Amino acid sequence: MSQIKTVTLSEVAQLAQVSTSAVSRTFTPGASVAPATREKVMQAARKLGYRPNAIARTLTTKRSRIIGVVVSYLQNQFYPVVIEKLSQALQRHGYHVLLFISDGHETGADVDDQLMDVMQYQVDGLVLASVTLSSALAQGCQAAGVPVVLFNRVVPLEGVHAVASDNVAGGRMAAQALIEAGCRKIAYIAGLEDASTQIEREQGLIARLQEAGLSLFARASGDYSYQGACNAARTLFGGKNRPDGVFVANDHMALAVMDTLRSELNLRIPEDVAVIGFDNVPQSAWPAYALTTIEQDATGMVDATVEVLMKSVNQSDLSVCRIVKPVRLIRRGSI
Repeated sequence: MSQIKTVTLSEVAQLAQVSTSAVSRTFTPGASVAPATREKVMQAARKLGYRPNAIARTLTTKRSRIIGVVVSYLQNQFYPVVIEKLSQALQRHGYHVLLFISDGHETGADVDDQLMDVMQYQVDGLVLASVTLSSALAQGCQAAGVPVVLFNRVVPLEGVHAVASDNVAGGRMAAQALIEAGCRKIAYIAGLEDASTQIEREQGLIARLQEAGLSLFARASGDYSYQGACNAARTLFGGKNRPDGVFVANDHMALAVMDTLRSELNLRIPEDVAVIGFDNVPQSAWPAYALTTIEQDATGMVDATVEVLMKSVNQSDLSVCRIVKPVRLIRRGSI
């Protein structure tokens, strides 16, 4: 069996009539090289069948140019959008994403074990989307020089950056929208009870209701899952004394609530029940739902995350960041 000949960097340089360092810069993301030189190198590389060795470059530069991304609740339509935007933004900086999926129900020890697996790939940074980590692992990442950014979570850990939305303001907006729609028996369907997003959204809702002289009429938990939200809707709306409005902690659950109200309980939206969600996922704009929701600025959150990562990876003088992006109300036909 014949072996495939490995083309060397020197052979490309010789054919292109440039230095080996020019060839190296051409295939190094972010490196400066003249357009004419780049074209000569690329032509020579194509002719010879040269392919740069990313593993060898990692050994030389001590950089993998890989960012580990750990995400849970991938069934939540918000996160596929985030992953796409994050991958594209990192690629523009010459980085690639190594994606790990968590089921969202691990213990702290399980999450630590999973993140240790990620670290074995010599990632240059970590983004944890809807996943938390222990203070011990955070300290371990810091000691290894691996920056960590929590996405859509805020946990006060030393050396860990966080990018999130103004969830409290979003909860207040949801309450105000329901009040303006004439609702007085307002319910809330929560996500996972220990998630910072869930806690803050409920805080904002209750604070605005209290200012208006109202109290929360009813509450149930949907655990950020479709089936959980369906069960919560049955619990809240199955009796005669039902709420006339409901704030659901994210759109994924809000769509489930709307399905249950209409198909099982024969309730009209918004005539019988007003519904508002949180995220503004693409599906919320579908005519079948037309869901009023609180929009998270996914693009702004991703841009902030990448900026923090790049500064951290390049060892810029960067103190721990806690970035909170504003939210806004998107009015549609569900209230």
